[in-house]
Amino acid sequence: MLNHHEYRRSRTTEERQHILTLLDVARAYYEEGCSQAEIATRIGYSRPTVSRLLAEARERGMVRVRIFHTLERVISLEAELRERFNLKLCRVADPEDVADTQASVARCAADMLTEIMTDNVLLSISNGLAVAATVDAMPELELPRSRVVQMIGSIGHSDVLLDSVETCRRMSGKLGGGYHGLPVPLVVPSAAVAEELRREEQIATTMELAARADIALVGVGAVSRGRSGRIFDDFIDADTEEVLNESAAVGHICGHHFTREGRHIPTPLCRRTISVAPERMRTIPYAVGVAWSAEKVAALVGALKGHFINCLVTDRATALALLAHMV
Repeated sequence: MLNHHEYRRSRTTEERQHILTLLDVARAYYEEGCSQAEIATRIGYSRPTVSRLLAEARERGMVRVRIFHTLERVISLEAELRERFNLKLCRVADPEDVADTQASVARCAADMLTEIMTDNVLLSISNGLAVAATVDAMPELELPRSRVVQMIGSIGHSDVLLDSVETCRRMSGKLGGGYHGLPVPLVVPSAAVAEELRREEQIATTMELAARADIALVGVGAVSRGRSGRIFDDFIDADTEEVLNESAAVGHICGHHFTREGRHIPTPLCRRTISVAPERMRTIPYAVGVAWSAEKVAALVGALKGHFINCLVTDRATALALLAHMV
């Protein structure tokens, strides 16, 4: 007969062994993917016994089932961004590697555009890397009644593939529809020349079409340390730079600068710029802004607050930074 200490030691040993069995059975089932019948054969128990052991493991808290997918976390981010900025649509890409950010965001933007396009869609396009990448990511569609309109003059730099002229042509090719070009530079020598060009029939018609678009696809440029990127390198003079600095400009869209609060800054450069006016962008049903990176956060906040865009496509890191920026 067992004495008191031997009995206690025996019960403890049995309990420890039982717990190890529970752990072995749970790991085999949940981690290794073994069936209950396979586990029963392995440990020499019946399948109903294995089922009871699995139920006990769950009851004891040894098993914690986590149902998860990376898409779930970005869907939650999208919902929060829509609510915070009163967006119509939002897509957040979640690339596995930072090197894949551009391609991942562009695919999301292309998917969004494809979903909201109609057979006779009127789509206006600006310029830049994000816009060009989105056009590249677009599938070949059959929308012969579609029209693509250039909403901003040509920058005329060496980056031909990023210029609005080329992106519009490529997009119309992807859709299989028509194309309306804007055969003028983005920035002209004077405000008087700009005003005269805006009255020219073809240019006025194209500009009006662009402003009446069903969808606008635009990039969002950032202002950093007084610089607005290559698009304006040849055009910003001392007077314009002074206005931008004094006004605390954070970004630009379709050639027009704005503050963090979304106020348009009417600079000397603005009066020489040929593009859809910022106030007209607010009337476009789907103004889709595509942008990513930490440098674009303040600019995106301004573009969203100013209602220059009402749809956003970005990556997860930028989305999180946007929400943190608004706290």
